Amino acid sequence: MRALQFVAPGQYAVNELAIPEIADDEVLLASRSVGICHSDIELLAGRYIIPFEYPVIPGHEWSAEVVRTGRGVRNLGVGDRVVGECVIGVEHFGFSISGAAAEFFVAKESWLHKLPDNVSWTQGALVEPFSCGYYATVRADNLDASDTVVVLGAGPIGLGVVAAASGKRARVIVAEPSAARGDLARQLGADEVVDPTADTFLAQVQELTGGQGASVVIEASGKPSAMADALEVAGFRARLVYIGIDVGGSAPAKLGLFQSKELQARGIIGSPGVWPQTLAFLSRSGVDLSPLVTSTYSLGDADKAIGAVLEDKSQVKVHITSSATL
Repeated sequence: MRALQFVAPGQYAVNELAIPEIADDEVLLASRSVGICHSDIELLAGRYIIPFEYPVIPGHEWSAEVVRTGRGVRNLGVGDRVVGECVIGVEHFGFSISGAAAEFFVAKESWLHKLPDNVSWTQGALVEPFSCGYYATVRADNLDASDTVVVLGAGPIGLGVVAAASGKRARVIVAEPSAARGDLARQLGADEVVDPTADTFLAQVQELTGGQGASVVIEASGKPSAMADALEVAGFRARLVYIGIDVGGSAPAKLGLFQSKELQARGIIGSPGVWPQTLAFLSRSGVDLSPLVTSTYSLGDADKAIGAVLEDKSQVKVHITSSATL
């Protein structure tokens, strides 16, 4: 079988490998669509938050078809369409455990969720990043159509927040300096897009919210300045959720606004415990995440897919696809 391997820091190739064997509690999966994440690029560079060893097959955002089951597998059968979580105890699938960027790969039944029939392979491979944005809306005390939401940052996670919040019928204002990302946010349901680098940014948000500020602010850029701005665009008793990640950065912030506005704020990471809810939301809401995918490559050209991510900063999500069968 063909597989994308990271073989050393900065070195990657599509190699021919043996189809892996499965244990009694495992399934063999045929990859259908795999997304490339910034974390994959960190892995390629030799950096990741837990130990790992080269060579490693990346791929933690994926959809796949079951092609073989172990004797102990009870709830999955050949032909089932599935997605899988990537944080498994102390291990991370696609990082410390080889992932889905191969024609065939192995997973344990306990990691997997069946993909609803009306959710495509492409959408399935977006479940992992989307679940993070969806989780942010859940942690914002289950925002709904009564809310005006300001989303700071229109990267993949921020765009997932936009899709989830608009799918819940909230009014969504996106703060994003890139015109292309702003257009994508509108495709996913944003009502307004404003440039956070403009001198008039805070005044624009005030105008768009009738002087009230946002009832929900979700910071998805990970930029310290945006983390500080979240306090300013928030309205009285607003709920703030920080999902963008920055460790060690700093920016001046008016912390007194927490008290004067009676704000609630929480930081979150990942999407623990909400995958079944996320899949049900995608199935029932009609939200279409496919505009997030800006380029697609076959598995045989997976090295070119990595090159596109490294060289073209306009890419949002690059997907690798396969139709391999046993």
